[in-house]
Amino acid sequence: MSTVLTNPLRPALLAASRSPRAERSLTRMPVTKRIVDRFVAGETREAALGAIRDLLAHNRFVTIDYLGEGTVDPAQAQHVVDEYLALIDALAQLPVGFEPKRARALEVSVKLSAFGQALPGDGHTVALNNARKVVEAAENAGVWVTFDAEDHTTTDSTLSIVRELRRDHPETVGTVLQAYLRRTEDDCRAFAEEGARIRLCKGAYNEPETVAFRRKRDVDASYLRCLRILMGGKGYPMVATHDPAMIEAAALLATSVPRGREDFEYQMLYGIRPAEQDRLVGMGQHLRVYVPFGDEWYGYFVRRLAERPANLMFFLRSAAPGR
Repeated sequence: MSTVLTNPLRPALLAASRSPRAERSLTRMPVTKRIVDRFVAGETREAALGAIRDLLAHNRFVTIDYLGEGTVDPAQAQHVVDEYLALIDALAQLPVGFEPKRARALEVSVKLSAFGQALPGDGHTVALNNARKVVEAAENAGVWVTFDAEDHTTTDSTLSIVRELRRDHPETVGTVLQAYLRRTEDDCRAFAEEGARIRLCKGAYNEPETVAFRRKRDVDASYLRCLRILMGGKGYPMVATHDPAMIEAAALLATSVPRGREDFEYQMLYGIRPAEQDRLVGMGQHLRVYVPFGDEWYGYFVRRLAERPANLMFFLRSAAPGR
């Protein structure tokens, strides 16, 4: 859910998102936590559930991400799995005041690198086995699971795991595809033919020119090509964008296919463009809000600053002396 290369500081910020030194500096700034609260629904499950209840009360769908990624500690990977299992159990108890025909109002978003994908040796298998536990619990609870995209080096492993899990859980499992990757148009075509549920975003990592489009106009063009494929396919497109042009394009494509309001959804990040979220819900569109929580918020937060100049300026104004 990002806008690529609209922020001239984007490469530096993306590098900072993986820098322990930058993390120490930024997290010590008094203003940081206050700004983080705009984008992150608290550090605890209880805080996240409070935000989720409020969103459901305002006719939003939700997807919940327990923040963290790239673990190389088996114990930490197990901790993340346990947190997702507890979260799914809690979600199953929440009242949902509306019943969409095709979609599930509740979803969890999972980064496979947090499940052990990066562990040396058998990380792929560890992540698959951990993911299967979460998917089985989610299916029993009536909750969707969408596997987030990370940097391009993980894509083959992630999509392999997704396809393996979809064999037994085709309705529960979906995944994210990033339009800035050159391969994504082909991936969209394959998953659309399979009838998969796909969240299409622009991309949020600093990728090399060899694998990714770098200029905004090229990313936008790729997004539109991919969106056209998904809207014309057999699956359920999830249009993850804050870009007004892409939101309008999705509406026009849905009308031309035709694809009804029950057959696709928009997705936006927690705390970003709330007025546009209100507008889409008021029009009767399906709108899902991506709700992150947890104490491993640093990388997520810095990527939000990197992807939109408005986010960065909001942070800089708040951090200015006298504020």
